[in-house]
Order: sequence, then structure tokens, then C-alpha cells
Amino acid sequence: MTTLWGGRFSTKLNEQAWALNTSLPFDRRLALQDVRGSIAWAGALQKANVLTETECEQIVDGLQAVEKEFAEKAFVFAESDEDIHTAVERRLGELIGAAAGKLHTGRSRNDQVATDFRSWMLDSLPLLEDAIKGLQSVLLALAEAHQTTLLPGYTHLQRAQPVTFAHWLLSHFWSLQRDRERLQDLRARVALCPLGCGALAGTAFPIDRAALAQSLGFDMASPNSIDGISDRDFVAEYLFCCGLCGVHLSKISENIVLFTTAEFGFIELSDAYSTGSSLMPQKKNPDLFELARGKAGTMIGLLTGFMATLKGLPSTYDKDLQEDKVPVFQATDTLLAILPVLAGALETMNVNKERMSAAIDASMLATDVADYLVRKGMPFREAHAVTGKAVRAAAEKGLSLDQLPLSEWQALGPFEADVQQVFEVLKSIEKRNAIGGTSPQSVKNQIRIAKLKIKGD
Repeated sequence: MTTLWGGRFSTKLNEQAWALNTSLPFDRRLALQDVRGSIAWAGALQKANVLTETECEQIVDGLQAVEKEFAEKAFVFAESDEDIHTAVERRLGELIGAAAGKLHTGRSRNDQVATDFRSWMLDSLPLLEDAIKGLQSVLLALAEAHQTTLLPGYTHLQRAQPVTFAHWLLSHFWSLQRDRERLQDLRARVALCPLGCGALAGTAFPIDRAALAQSLGFDMASPNSIDGISDRDFVAEYLFCCGLCGVHLSKISENIVLFTTAEFGFIELSDAYSTGSSLMPQKKNPDLFELARGKAGTMIGLLTGFMATLKGLPSTYDKDLQEDKVPVFQATDTLLAILPVLAGALETMNVNKERMSAAIDASMLATDVADYLVRKGMPFREAHAVTGKAVRAAAEKGLSLDQLPLSEWQALGPFEADVQQVFEVLKSIEKRNAIGGTSPQSVKNQIRIAKLKIKGD
């Protein structure tokens, strides 16, 4: 086994220790970023007069050949490859000879891997944002189609007040919008280039780190070499963003799972996004939404596990930090798998408008009854109590609230025959016209703003 660090040792690493130590099984995903970082480093070394122009060209040509092998999936890893950095340098040496040994001048795997990982994340952030945007676009299109579709709204999973289905759909649009904005905001903290920090003390060669950072697409060079190679705040923050997005997807999924039950019957999923039972032929299960709900817990675990890893570390680089990549890769893969599936399932589902509307009962307009009394001059707290008595009276008589006789209403308070108008559901919804309300006009404004958010990126 040929390593980048073996000169000081008299024996090779134990095979089981090697298997534990190697990171190639997962950090090979950084291959293209590693090659591009090395190309930029070669250019910086030439500008610092560490490499001649000929040596730099030779190294860059060799690295571009390696990059092509990775792109074409023709790169062959060797048993001696400890990590992706070793693999690239080993292959470069096979292609160009001794000049490859000059590439690592003034550089450590500490700043190299931190740079590769940040570069990978900068490449991945737009992919996640686009996937979230895809689901948002489906929610927005559904909202446009259901601006007057009535839906019972719930608190504590108990019927509360009627809303429009569009309003409910948009509630999930806005949580996903915050997820995208968090990812966009995170970019500034990812785009700090550690290359040139060396192992911890900084490089001893006159590298223009600002120019180097710009050449790799970073905003600036990391301002402190110790922090530059040890900082993994961006990893924790990325995992938080992914985990919270997973929680939001779980919330959508839980609602869809409920709404597709026979007891609710508000939604039927397409066969293309449903599964069956190995025993019960009649079953049509929302497994994909259940998986999304379950994977939210896994993503939360990735965050908490990594935070625990960071908790006990001293400053500078420690091998514990090798644990940073797997959770990030797993969280990213999970979201990129879930988001388009949920988008497809929602886009193709059948909405049972009649069943939704029929689930709205008169008791859900009790607040409107209290508002009716407020408009007649009664303090709201008193109006609330009077309406509560009306709800109890109707329940004791086995009547729905709108079936309570006028005489019963008038025995409770200053009600007139027009109290029956309170129970017109659409009028109730139309009254809720303040910003963010469920009225069709308010929802229309929400849709307009949501479209601007989608187009503004």
C-alpha cells in the first residue's frame, strides 16, 4: 500500500486498521471537485514560482485526463488508494511521472478535503433548491385549480373552521419556500475557500489565496487557517436545512395519508404512486408518503449524530471529521429521491371536492356566530360564551347548530332570523379577506406572490 504519509513508518498499516481508516468508499464522490481543486492549486503554485510553466502545464494536462476518466466512468481505483486524494495523485503520477510529486507542495489533505467538500456542496445546493422548487410548482398549480374548493380545516385533528383547499396547499408552499431560502442563505457560509490553509498553520509559499478562491467559485478565502481546516458549521447547518425540509415533507405526507383513508376520502392517489398488499387484494396504500414521513426521522438523526461528533473535538483537524461526508451525502440523496416522487404523486392525485365540502358541518361556523354577536355590540368574550351555550343546546337536542330553532337562539341572546345567514360556508370564507386569509381574493393574492417567488430565483 502506497500512502501519502508512509515515510516515517517502518511497517505498513494493519489490514483491519486500513479498512477502518480508508474513506474512499464514500469520498470518491468528491472526485471531480478534487481534480478541479488540484488544477487550481497547480496554477497558484506556478504564480508563486514554485512550479515552472512547463511543469504546471504537464500537471494540468494530466489532471484533465484524470477528470475525463472520472467523467466517462473509466477511472480504475487501486487497492492502495486510501482516499480520493491518494487515488488522483497516484493516477496523475502514472500519467505524467515524477512531476506529479510537486503538486502537493504547500498543501495538506486537511485543506484539500475541506475545499473539495465545500465545492461539492456548492454544486449540490442548486440541485436541492430546484427539487424543492419542483414540488412548490406542483402545489402552486393545484392551488390555482382549487381556489374555491372547500375543505374542513383542522386544529388538534378536530374540525375547526372551513378553508379553501388552495389555502391549505399554499401553507405547504410557504414552508418549502423557507427551506429554499435557508439553502440560499447557507451558500455564503459554504463559499469560504480553505485551500492554502495547509495542515493548520497556513501554507509557507506565497500563494494568492484570494485569487485561488475566486478561481474555484468561492466568494473569499477563509480568514483563519485553523478555523479554515476545522470548521464544519456549514455541514451541521446543511444537515439542519435538509432535516427541517424533511419535517415539512413529513407534515405534508401525514395529511395526505389521512386524507386518502376511507374515513376522510378527500383524495385518491394515482395507481402509479400507490402500492398494494401482499395479502389483502383490496388495499391501495400511500407507501411513498409514509416513506417520506419515516425518512424525516432518519435525516433528523443524521444532524444530531453529526452534532454529537463535533461536540467533543479540540480545534484544528481531527480524523473524527471524516464522519462529515456520509450524513451529508445520505441527506442529499434522500431529499433528491423524495421530492420529485411527492411532486408526481400530488400532481396526479384525484381531489374529491364533494367529499371535502360534505365534511364541513355547521358547528365549524360557531366562530361566525360569535362574530355575529360582536357586530351587534356584544363583547367577544361574552359572545364566545353565548355561542358555546348554543352549541351545547344543539348537541343536547341532537341537532346540528344551524337547525336550532330561532326561539332557542333568542333565549340565549340578541339573535334574529338573519342568524341563519351565518351558516353559508362560502360567505364565511369570503369574510376572511385580510392578508394571509383563506378568502378566494386573499388566496389569489397569495398565488400572485408565490409566482413571483418562484420566478425571482
